[in-house]
Amino acid sequence: MSHAALDDFLRYLTTVRGLSSRTAEAYAADVQQFADFLAKHLGADAAFNWEKVDYRIVRRWVAHLRQARYSQASVARKLASLRSFFRFLVAEDLLDHNPAALVGMPAQRRRLPEVLYQKEIEELLATAGGFGPFDLRDRAILEFLYATGVRLSELVALNVEDLDLASRTARVRGKGRKERVVLFGVPAMEALKEYLQHGRPHFLGQAPTAAHQRAVFLNCRGGRLSTRGVQRMLYRRVLQAGLGQRTSPHVLRHTFATHLLDGGADLRAIQELLGHSSLATTQVYTHVSTERLRQAYQAAHPLAARPQRSVNAPDAMTRAGDRLAAAGAPAADRASAGDV
Repeated sequence: MSHAALDDFLRYLTTVRGLSSRTAEAYAADVQQFADFLAKHLGADAAFNWEKVDYRIVRRWVAHLRQARYSQASVARKLASLRSFFRFLVAEDLLDHNPAALVGMPAQRRRLPEVLYQKEIEELLATAGGFGPFDLRDRAILEFLYATGVRLSELVALNVEDLDLASRTARVRGKGRKERVVLFGVPAMEALKEYLQHGRPHFLGQAPTAAHQRAVFLNCRGGRLSTRGVQRMLYRRVLQAGLGQRTSPHVLRHTFATHLLDGGADLRAIQELLGHSSLATTQVYTHVSTERLRQAYQAAHPLAARPQRSVNAPDAMTRAGDRLAAAGAPAADRASAGDV
């Protein structure tokens, strides 16, 4: 077996599984890293000799990654890529088993996603409150991201014909080329209308050709706005709002989902709107809401943050008896005060 199996795997990821070229290349890079490990530790002939790989070699590779100070998440992702590759070889009858399937995934501590509060969203939107073309475009982007929870890649791929301002809906293409309809409210609709009428024509006039006329969001040269361009724009707006560098387009997606859940939305409805294939992925937002409630409780309740004091039982009984004595209770009642 040769390097051709890896090329076939790359084509399978893009054509059959419908992954983006960037995601497929990341899978292939992880497998290539494993092949390099084989060549270094077992000899050049072992680099692509997948039949000779057993679970012990995969475990050695995982141990090597940990020694190289890769994070648990990175190790887990690389092992998942290798599992997927060997699963592909088994399906193609090139191997009779998946050696990576016998190696356990590293335990990971799941971090809760960052979320903005309503006031922080308002402060962010206020930075694009002007009437120039850049303000109109940036306001429309921020409103749309927060109103729909779309991924950054889905935002920049949006075309004019995908928008339906009358029904306040948009058609987006997500992971695996799956299409879904997202909803947005009046503020996002008005921001989009202002941008399309008064902002977008300015950017469109800078385009040397009409090749980008379908794109909703354009850059200063009239081309389709890139993901990097949106990230830079948001970074500037975040600094203007004084929110700190933790805010990203994906934070707005997290904020959208968490605010829906806080408002009583059904978890499965949120799953549909986000385009998650599994409800388990969406359930992380229940933990976010619980944590936000805990923080609000600890900040507001007078006893929430007070350290617990140890209570000595005899002393407590004595104090109870003293209170009864002060109230004029009989001695028998005072003696049994600790049983009450």
